[in-house]
Amino acid sequence: MATAERGEVSVTRTADGTLLVRLAGAWRLRGALPTLEAIEHELGASSRPRAVAFDARDVASWDSSLLMFLVRVREECEQRGITVVPDGLPSGVGRLLALAQAVPENKDARGKAKRVPFVERVGLAALAAFDAASEFLGFLGEVTVALGHVLRGRARVRAGDLLVFMQEAGAQALPIVSLISFLVGTILAFVGAIQLEKFAAEIYVAGAVGIGMTREMGAMMTAIVMAGRTGASYAAQLGSMNVTQEIEALETMGISPLEFLVLPRMIALSLMMPLLCLYSDLLGILGGFAVGWGMLGISPRVYYDQTVYSVDLGDVTGGVFKASVYGILIAVAGCLRGLQSGRSASAVGEATTSAVVTGIVLVICACGVFAVAFYILGI
Repeated sequence: MATAERGEVSVTRTADGTLLVRLAGAWRLRGALPTLEAIEHELGASSRPRAVAFDARDVASWDSSLLMFLVRVREECEQRGITVVPDGLPSGVGRLLALAQAVPENKDARGKAKRVPFVERVGLAALAAFDAASEFLGFLGEVTVALGHVLRGRARVRAGDLLVFMQEAGAQALPIVSLISFLVGTILAFVGAIQLEKFAAEIYVAGAVGIGMTREMGAMMTAIVMAGRTGASYAAQLGSMNVTQEIEALETMGISPLEFLVLPRMIALSLMMPLLCLYSDLLGILGGFAVGWGMLGISPRVYYDQTVYSVDLGDVTGGVFKASVYGILIAVAGCLRGLQSGRSASAVGEATTSAVVTGIVLVICACGVFAVAFYILGI
């Protein structure tokens, strides 16, 4: 039987309901390839074939074009749940087809993806945000349950680990907290001085800096610094442990990673944040004093008296309470991202970045909630 100069396709139904695809001719990339129209018509018919088989005895020559055609046929059959029987194909084609099925397709190999409609993008983003919030709340609930086990003395938390984490989150963070807090205090004093000088009311710079640092800026700036420093460290540590399968080893030994790894970090940061907040308040007030004394000529005694007169215990207590909550949020965000990290170096880096972003976003959102709540309560 003479073979065609180009690839040809014909289909027939066998007695047992199998769709037999006959291939003939020369299958070359330089020639025009047959379409799947006839095959798609048979696959979409009301009486679907139970299987698809091939007869390639009349194929004169072939290259990757034949493989591309067969892959498309297989995809159409998989979408409809129809079995593909490759026995009638040349042995080389059969092996290549099996290899193409074994190795997943690189989705980026087909070029730029189709643009997703705006409404669909908004919906997908909303669903992703909902899933992320659900995961965070679920993780926070699990940590709360584990904390209850600690209070009842049933959790495996080593005191040595807790002291190490307290040192890392407390004493070792003093240099960066000192620098940032002092500069924030000077900035607040400069901004206040520029406006108050117009009314010859420079003396009120002390009160403005004191209230700003104790109520908001001390706790928030300390939290942002700790999110970039300690929260990222937690995510990197747990992510690296996830890569080396240490977390799975703990689970195999019956030790809860939440109790053994997360709780010591969360407790340490929540205990150190109020102390760091008080320290930040003091450094910020000293920064404001440096501007008030050096730029405005306010004496140390007058600056001290104005600060004591303006700042009351409620301002300090509110800031310390905020700092404690911020510490819990930062620790939970860092540990959650670390536990969710993939098992590669790039995944650990992504988890660390995500922990910083999540921690800062949570701190800012909590700050807004506190501002509204304190206003309603008249604090």
